Amino acid sequence: MTYLCVCNLLAFIMKKQNVNRQYNFPDADLYVQCLERIKYAQRDIQQLQQYGYDLNKLKGFHSLCEKFSALPDDDELVGDQMITTDKKYAAAEKLKGTIRSLMTRVAIKYNNRSGRYRKFGTAKMGDMTDAQLVFCGRRVVRVARQQIDFLADVGVNENVIKRVTDACRDFEQAVNIQQDKVADRDIAVERRIEMGNKLYEELVTLCNIGKDVWAESDPVKYENYCIYESNNEQKKERKAREMSAEEGK
Repeated sequence: MTYLCVCNLLAFIMKKQNVNRQYNFPDADLYVQCLERIKYAQRDIQQLQQYGYDLNKLKGFHSLCEKFSALPDDDELVGDQMITTDKKYAAAEKLKGTIRSLMTRVAIKYNNRSGRYRKFGTAKMGDMTDAQLVFCGRRVVRVARQQIDFLADVGVNENVIKRVTDACRDFEQAVNIQQDKVADRDIAVERRIEMGNKLYEELVTLCNIGKDVWAESDPVKYENYCIYESNNEQKKERKAREMSAEEGK
C-alpha cells in the first residue's frame, strides 16, 4: 500500500470516529465498579432472578468485563506510535543524507543555481513533508539516472544512486508503518469506547434492578447499587443524604 493510500485510509477512519463515551469517569473506574456490582449481584442473585437477571446474565457481564480489561490502553498505543515515529525520523535523516551526498557531486559539476542542478528539486529539503520527501527521493534517482553519463566524472554511479533508492524505499516503508500505527490507535480507541459503553449499559441495567430490589427494605444494599459518575456527584449525593438524615431527627 502506498503512502498516499495510507493517508486516504487514515482520513476515512478519522471521519468515521464519532463514537462518544456514555460515562464520564476513567475506564479503570468503570471496570472496578462493574466488579464490585458483580459481587453484590452474586450475593443477591435470588432477588435479582425475580427480574429475569440470572447467573447466565451475570456470567456474561463478567466475561464482558474481562474482555474490556484485556484491551490495550491508550498509553500502550501511543508508545507504539512513538516508537514508529522515531524510526521514521531516523529513516528520513538517512534519506536526506544520501541525497545531500549525491547533490554535493552534482554541485561540483554544475553551479547550484543552474537549471541542471535545480532539476533535482532538493531546495528546502529540510522543510519538506513526508510525502514531499518521498517524491523528492524518487525524483533525485530519476534525474540522476538521466544525467549519469554527465556526472560520472564526479563519482555519480549506480552505487551512489542505489543508496538513495534504498533509503527512499526504507523511508516510505517507515512512513507507512507509522501511519498504520496512527490508524490502529484510532480504531482501538473507537473499539474501546464502544465496548466501554456496552459495559456501562450492562452496569446501569444491573444497578437499576438492584436499587429497585432494596429501595424499600435495605438502604445499605440500595447504596451498593448506586453509580457515581464523578467525585463531585458523590459528594452531592452524600450531602443530600446527610441533610435528609438531619431533617428526619
